Amino acid sequence: MNNQQSGFTLIELVMVIVIIGILAAVALPRFADLSGNARYATLQGAYGAAQSAIEIVHSSALVNNATGSSSTVTIEGTPIATVYGYPANAIALGSAANLSSANYTISSSTINPVSAANSATCMFKYTPTTASSIAPTLSTLPASPGGC
Repeated sequence: MNNQQSGFTLIELVMVIVIIGILAAVALPRFADLSGNARYATLQGAYGAAQSAIEIVHSSALVNNATGSSSTVTIEGTPIATVYGYPANAIALGSAANLSSANYTISSSTINPVSAANSATCMFKYTPTTASSIAPTLSTLPASPGGC
């Protein structure tokens, strides 16, 4: 009679547990630091939405002849204060871009994610126009997600 047992030895099981532990120790820190990248991606999305909203508001203002020094246009049922056909400030821009106050902190000149670790570096600035021949500007985004 040949009695052959099948299964794993204790040493094989211990080795598998050790290998899984090493992989977890190496992989976990890489996943734990993705929150800054996520906030930066959120900021990039808001920046793109703001750029589009500036053009949409300006187009609507041109069509409705609302390019004076102080006007209002309505975008999707939301009144947007304008100056020379562009959003009057970052608050008006946030409304035009449909940026939620639950996700973004919007002041009269800046927009940043609510969860930003450093709101001074994880933001962009909106400078409204001061004349009909000058377009408003958005500051450039931070070079890397490090500040978010």
